[in-house]
Amino acid sequence: MGRRNRGLMSERLKYELAKDMGVLDIVQSEGWGSVPSRDCGNLVKLAIERAERSLQTDNRFQS
Repeated sequence: MGRRNRGLMSERLKYELAKDMGVLDIVQSEGWGSVPSRDCGNLVKLAIERAERSLQTDNRFQS
């Protein structure tokens, strides 16, 4: 299975981010397609920030 066929983020993470951004109600009632593009961009930005923090934490424990 190629990378294009599987999601980069788990469903759990997507819903957690949607809750943090305040768009979970839209996702649950209307689906991901109804989330405004600006909010989708902010969700991606938040996911990247979390991933970077996680990498920094992992690197501190490995040093």
